[in-house]
Amino acid sequence: MRKDIRYNVIIDGDEFRRAQAAADAAADLPEDQIDPEAFYVSQPWERYNAENHEVWATLVRRRLETLEEEASEVFLTGMRLLGLDKDRVPRVSDVNDRLRSLTGWQSRGVPGYLPAKAFFACLAKRQFPTTITIRPKELIDYLPEPDIFHDVFGHVPLHADPVFADFLQTYGRAALHTNDPYHIERLARLFWFTVEFGLIREHGRVKLYGSGLISSIGESPHALLSPDVDRRPFDMDRVCDTPFEIDHYQPILYVLESFEQLRDAMNDYAERVLDEASVAA
Repeated sequence: MRKDIRYNVIIDGDEFRRAQAAADAAADLPEDQIDPEAFYVSQPWERYNAENHEVWATLVRRRLETLEEEASEVFLTGMRLLGLDKDRVPRVSDVNDRLRSLTGWQSRGVPGYLPAKAFFACLAKRQFPTTITIRPKELIDYLPEPDIFHDVFGHVPLHADPVFADFLQTYGRAALHTNDPYHIERLARLFWFTVEFGLIREHGRVKLYGSGLISSIGESPHALLSPDVDRRPFDMDRVCDTPFEIDHYQPILYVLESFEQLRDAMNDYAERVLDEASVAA
């Protein structure tokens, strides 16, 4: 984590250190002993300063200039339903008040990066680990780790959609309960090419829904328009067989025909993974 006091003051204190230690320790626990509540922290909203709110407002304004044309209608509907604050860093509790009645999902504050097992345990309970720090102004265009803009603006609007919400919980359950390296790698690829860098066809046009694309001013037009991108029809096995690299714009992306397609494919895959895990146990 960056050693910038302006960046880390949001998560400075014993509560945040305890939560991070609990999340780190979860990597060595059996699935039935992982308690996500130990990872969660309060959002000390009063610690956000004027620069923090300015960064949030600037990022939102810049993204909304093009997302009305570029983003999935499902994502845009989620944005409207959640009523995200455009001028100030949102209170996660306000987001949850609206989200709870829509799909039962909740955003839960975390102090930083969660190991995979801890992350999956949260998803399995319809809880999304939400980074509560926000990038400093000098890194407004790119931050190598998640922040509240990536997590709340980029991810959470899709959690308001019942079909995507079901997919994500099923994904979390499957990923939590497999210890097979084969499935672990395939599920990581699935998350990358859908939740982070997914495209979807709506009314004959390819749109963005992956949070890595939604929150990126540079990569979103590249994903939609560049002749250097191989936009492939979504196929679960092909997606899971495709390796990826994280340090450059993605040369391969997968296009859904609907979120029902993703949910149904995930249901089938999860059944297979969970059956194998049951046999192994």
